[in-house]
Amino acid sequence: MKWLITGAAGMVGSDLRDALTMRGEDVVALTKSDLDITDSRRVNAMIGEEKPSVVVNCAGYTRVDEAESNEGLANAINGSSVELLAQAAKGVGALLVHISSDFVFDGRKHSPYEINDITAALSAYGRSKLLGEIAATHAERHVILRTSWLFGHNGPNFVDAIRKQIHKGTNPLRVVNDQRGRPTYTPHLAEAIIRIANLDAHGMIHYADEPECTWYDFACAIVEELGAEVTVKPVSTEDFPRPATRPAYSVLSTERYERLTGVRPESWREGLREYLSN
Repeated sequence: MKWLITGAAGMVGSDLRDALTMRGEDVVALTKSDLDITDSRRVNAMIGEEKPSVVVNCAGYTRVDEAESNEGLANAINGSSVELLAQAAKGVGALLVHISSDFVFDGRKHSPYEINDITAALSAYGRSKLLGEIAATHAERHVILRTSWLFGHNGPNFVDAIRKQIHKGTNPLRVVNDQRGRPTYTPHLAEAIIRIANLDAHGMIHYADEPECTWYDFACAIVEELGAEVTVKPVSTEDFPRPATRPAYSVLSTERYERLTGVRPESWREGLREYLSN
């Protein structure tokens, strides 16, 4: 099986590339400089030339707050470009695996979001990811893989933000305690992508590490793993106004992933421990 990865320099793309390379798989790993996914000519030429079995779209506009004032750009990268990838994948009979987000939900539920729950994005970023989900369905064979609260080695993430605050001497750390989700270590997500693609699954799937927690809970775990002598103070979202509205509750149900693969999601706490040890 031949794999083509877009966004291969990012957190998910780089971990997926590494996981596939370790397996001896045939991988074409494309960074932004290798392939601008908004360029239809280049997308068609690259996929037409490489003829992959699987296209995994790990590229995306991820600056959530900046998307509020750059919605057109976010839509072009997270929405329109996915249409280009979908059509090109369809042209060579490839499976398109498109990475989406918990931000497509409004956070008003109090139980985990199922794959068929109604979407209602609260932010420009969330709306752009919804456009991408719709576009991905234009590939004859497609998987839309929603995930949440990513942390890994090749991109900005919450773990590094907390660690930087500790190194700066910030004490106490003030962290939001009224947003709940499921942190996900990107090497765990990479393994989930490989399992799903090897099963030749289709449609919507959720993957996130276990268990659910708040950002405050996550920060407390980071402090504990680092052995840092700082206090973590729980605060409300209102205490941290941001341009983009976050869903208060975005826990993803991984029931379909577990049913398809026969595997439970990994522990984000174990992922955190591994991440901090490297």
